[in-house]
Amino acid sequence: MIIDGTTALVEVEEGVKIIPGANTIITSIDKVVNWGRVSSLWPMAFGLACCAIEMMTTGSAHYDLDRFGIIFRGSPRQSDVVIIAGTVTKKMVPVIRRVYDQMPEPRYVMAMGSCACSGGIYNTYSTVQGVDTFLPVDVYIPGCPPRPEALMEGIIKLQEKIKKEHFKWSMWR
Repeated sequence: MIIDGTTALVEVEEGVKIIPGANTIITSIDKVVNWGRVSSLWPMAFGLACCAIEMMTTGSAHYDLDRFGIIFRGSPRQSDVVIIAGTVTKKMVPVIRRVYDQMPEPRYVMAMGSCACSGGIYNTYSTVQGVDTFLPVDVYIPGCPPRPEALMEGIIKLQEKIKKEHFKWSMWR
């Protein structure tokens, strides 16, 4: 957004009105709040297996997630996205659920890799057959392991989903 003394210039989206000659932008609260959420996703990395290596690679300088406003956090209280990367065992379910419950609203879940999406090749008594059995998953990233480009595509899909959400005023009451 560039605003000079005479014209307000913004990225033109549906519902945004540019008024020449005034420092005014007319839009909805939904667009402003969602723009802030999309521009600063802070994921909680929960790497459990080989997919975690690809997730760490995505955070490196070569792929530069910082340009999307994405900074990996070490605390669930500062995160709004949890990326479950790898094989989830039944022993890990309460830990992952506790981390998810500690995250502030709104929170999102990404299942990264075949094992997190569907159990992968491990159809055993100790392996959970998909993260969606105990968490609401927003984006699935298939692959064994998925490439960093696939994770970036998944993040873009999550951003598109967030852009369409409606702001809840009940949060502020």
